[in-house]
Amino acid sequence: MPPSHLPARRLSATVPAFGLAFALALAACSGPASPEPLRIAVASYQHETCTFCPGGDIGIDDWQRHLAGDEVLTSGPYVRGFVAQAEDYGDMELVGLRSPVDVFGGSSRSWNTKESFDVFVDAMTEDLRAAMPVDGVYLALHGAMAVRDVPRPEAEIARRVREVVGPDVPIAGSFDLHGNEDEAFLEHADFAFVTKRYPHYDAGIQGARAARAIHRVARGTYNPVSATRKPGIITATVHQWTGQSPSMDIMERARRWEAREPDVFVSVFYGYPWSDVPDVGATVHVMTNGDQALADEIADDMNDFMWRVREDFAVGSYPLPDEAARIVARAVTAGETPVAVGDHSDRPGDATHILRAFEAVGIGRTLHGAISDPTVLESLAGAGAAPGDPFDQAVGGFTPSGGTPVRITGTLLYLGPWQGYETVAVVGYGEGSAVIVVPAYTQITDPEAFRFGPLDPGDFDVFVLKSRVHFRRGFDETGFARTIVVVEAPGPFVGTTYLDALPWENVDLSLLYPYGTPPGR
Repeated sequence: MPPSHLPARRLSATVPAFGLAFALALAACSGPASPEPLRIAVASYQHETCTFCPGGDIGIDDWQRHLAGDEVLTSGPYVRGFVAQAEDYGDMELVGLRSPVDVFGGSSRSWNTKESFDVFVDAMTEDLRAAMPVDGVYLALHGAMAVRDVPRPEAEIARRVREVVGPDVPIAGSFDLHGNEDEAFLEHADFAFVTKRYPHYDAGIQGARAARAIHRVARGTYNPVSATRKPGIITATVHQWTGQSPSMDIMERARRWEAREPDVFVSVFYGYPWSDVPDVGATVHVMTNGDQALADEIADDMNDFMWRVREDFAVGSYPLPDEAARIVARAVTAGETPVAVGDHSDRPGDATHILRAFEAVGIGRTLHGAISDPTVLESLAGAGAAPGDPFDQAVGGFTPSGGTPVRITGTLLYLGPWQGYETVAVVGYGEGSAVIVVPAYTQITDPEAFRFGPLDPGDFDVFVLKSRVHFRRGFDETGFARTIVVVEAPGPFVGTTYLDALPWENVDLSLLYPYGTPPGR
């Protein structure tokens, strides 16, 4: 519904006749009066929660920054895309609501506490009440947040926002394609815009879409209706790379519907399988301008297509560390370097399987970027270590999925800040190899991130990265690496493709492909 606006200002009856005539002529030349500006509230609350990870529950203090006001309007690519589109319109006044950002340890941490969730959402809605009346609300979310005792957190955020703004104010959310969602969010909100690329190049595009959608509803040119389908498929995120079929085909089919039919938005969640939540797995949202039959038709088509390609989408295998070491050694010998190695399953960041396997076959000029081990960093700080000192310590392997610690004997090359951490260590060892030791899981997506301290990416033939797909952004899809190897862990740990080995409590895997048959299939 369009918001109500003040009536157009009238000229005073005391204006002289010639002044009135001049004013009327000027008004006729300038066209109709501009509509009142739209007041839009903006908030961000994003976390990809690995409930099976051993990092411990996420409390209030684990969120490293708390933004408010205009700070919120620069809080990430989704919001920046929204703001850029709003600025293009020129008639949208944006109000930032208090928003938490940056969990220490990222997605390697476990459940969010209900206390922290309530504190942050209460602050958000308190600011929203103070900002009322508003003509729209934009929520930059993720979709895979997991909160103890809150089965569907993003839907709960939308519900609480709806309670404040009432039934007629448009609410739009933007999401990561790894979100676990069902129809609940769109029961309270009007739009859900999901990235269509993994790596996520299009986060800003989805934020901009949200701005356009809110603007159109607020101006009365769009009446949102939606349809949701759950294909009944669960996939490890390493299978979801949109640079390969059938993942790219699924997203292209969504784009094709959007190109063929006016005012249609098709959003596809692939799901995040390391959240033990009831709406885990793939989801399709379709939004149309008042055409429910069309929304249902497109949702059915997307649902059926994903089911037809389910085997290639959900099932795949990758070499184990020993085999991967032989593949990489052959690539190095053949000059097919640089080699980018994706240690895809390592959620805590401490896994040493690849480090051990590469050492066994003598692969040199390798940069392991990075292995988490806060104990090593504490010991270096306690000893007053400095670059140039000898290094002889066991690194990594402190969680069940990490394997066992590997002893590194070499030289401390760097001790200082990097990637937002106050202290990391770089240890040189062997034949031109190095390992970066960090305090928590760290995913690097661009080789230039390794240009710090004494490091130069050009000094290495092989880069081992704690990443499933995002590393392809800078190492593969730019043409930097001539060889790409994704490695599986030697066990059914969290993060691997062995999803049936996880201790599920809120999900019946027998109702999800490839571990069973969904109802109605």
